[in-house]
Amino acid sequence: MKRLICALLLLAMLFSLSVPAFAADPNIDGGGGGMGQGTGQNSWTPGRDGVRITIVRDSDNTPVSTPIDLSNGANGDIAIHFQYQNKIGYKNGSTLSPKQNGYTSFKPANAMPRIISSNGSSNITAIRNYFCREGTIRDIANAAGFDYDTLIGGDYKILLEPVAYFKYTGVMFAMTATEAALYNKQVGNGLRSKMVSLSHKNLPLSMFLETPDLGFPAWGGSTTQAQNDETIIANLGLGIIRFSAPDPEPPRESNVTYRCDTEVITAVTLSTGSQKTPDNPAYARFAIDGRTYSHNSIYIPDGGSQLAWVKWRTPKEPGYITITVSSNCSVSSSEIVAQIVDLDKNPPPDPQANDRNDGFSIPAKPSKPNVTSLTWGEWDCWWHEYWVWYSDGEGGGWWVDEGWWEYAWLSYSATLTAEMQTKPDAKSPTASGKTMKSGYGLNANVSAQVRSSAPSSHITGAQNVVAYFPEFNYTAYWRLLKRLNTGYSSTFEFQKNKYSTYGRPCHFSPVWFPDGRYTTYAECLDAWTPAGMLQINLTDDLTIRDSLFSDWHIRPVR
Repeated sequence: MKRLICALLLLAMLFSLSVPAFAADPNIDGGGGGMGQGTGQNSWTPGRDGVRITIVRDSDNTPVSTPIDLSNGANGDIAIHFQYQNKIGYKNGSTLSPKQNGYTSFKPANAMPRIISSNGSSNITAIRNYFCREGTIRDIANAAGFDYDTLIGGDYKILLEPVAYFKYTGVMFAMTATEAALYNKQVGNGLRSKMVSLSHKNLPLSMFLETPDLGFPAWGGSTTQAQNDETIIANLGLGIIRFSAPDPEPPRESNVTYRCDTEVITAVTLSTGSQKTPDNPAYARFAIDGRTYSHNSIYIPDGGSQLAWVKWRTPKEPGYITITVSSNCSVSSSEIVAQIVDLDKNPPPDPQANDRNDGFSIPAKPSKPNVTSLTWGEWDCWWHEYWVWYSDGEGGGWWVDEGWWEYAWLSYSATLTAEMQTKPDAKSPTASGKTMKSGYGLNANVSAQVRSSAPSSHITGAQNVVAYFPEFNYTAYWRLLKRLNTGYSSTFEFQKNKYSTYGRPCHFSPVWFPDGRYTTYAECLDAWTPAGMLQINLTDDLTIRDSLFSDWHIRPVR
């Protein structure tokens, strides 16, 4: 069961409650006080409030959605607003950008409780409960155009900012606490002088952090006194919903990692103090996942050693397998714990046209070691005849073969070569050669070749290729490529992208990716030998120039 940790972090009252499908651990409180008297030109009606929602990537605290506002009312009378910006953006240097009319807010299926107190007595338990409900999270995901399961998977947070709808100098405004403080600075303290109880007390104190997050500190100051602009901008007017991933399987110490549904070779070293010959060969038996695999007829000279191995296919489901090994020789490891991983479970999320990553810089290409050549061998053994005549002293006798066992080392090797080519997808209408605009898709093709002098029972071809991308710093998400053919010469391409309108085998570059080099990094894996796995790491570059928005033309209908 996925668990939701709802950290609407608003001062030191900690409750634990259960809501359907989640285990919630919210800690919410709020402050405020009396409103005083308003005037016809400067007024606020208690209950006219909302919450600005921004989805934030947990790994780097980067907003990945355009802010949206939730409110119980239609708010069609709003004349001035600063929608589509959030507290993180202002912290990073964004300035107020007022918009006239056109304000939109989403009405949730279940009404929100009152967010901004008019007397310091908001129902904190109701607020905490509301934003930790599955229904509310689904409303948020739908309004933001974000996949619900992806949202609650543990890689994202939700930033909440209370919004007030009020009249100032006869004009209806919608503002978050941060926007009110920034606007007050622009109008020479005019807003604070007319609306201090709302703009500088009840609105900013309706949400604040109990523990630091998103680069903002916890608030430990007064919860009943009006605050100045800088304090509000730096500390107040925000809450956070955090999600945890499903409880993982308890970690186990493993000796080796394999991929699901992959042909692998598991090997141990046999050693003996007495020679093993065709008359008395060595053997190794591997008990794997309910089956026994054997390597028989192994010859080893006195005091020598040799690898013993078996080829087998891993399960289709991830997990752990304990492999036990038995032999009539000394074994380097009688038990091997193999972790089986599924590389097809973490593809990138659906890219959105309104995704942003303003602080992004193109990362360096990964640099990991390659294993492109391995050697191993096995002993051959045969009888060397040496006949000796023994006389019986009476003119007769007999021949005795006093020969010995001869051994020869048979050496084998295997090498892996591969190359990757990326190119703009055919549905990228303005691409040219290796240059494309951000937001469009790209294709990747990998070809790999295993060459070896060994018998087929000793080796496999390359079986898996995993691609990583610069927008995720080559870590957060990846794509397992589709293998197009089997054997020692293998080719791969992207799987069909479920977010592609045309079902294309592509990866979409993010629309916000800056102009410059776009490098795809791939690991070509699972070419197995008794000496281990061959692996080669590949990169290929495209050039991003401009974005797909420059291909759009909007004109009035004639």
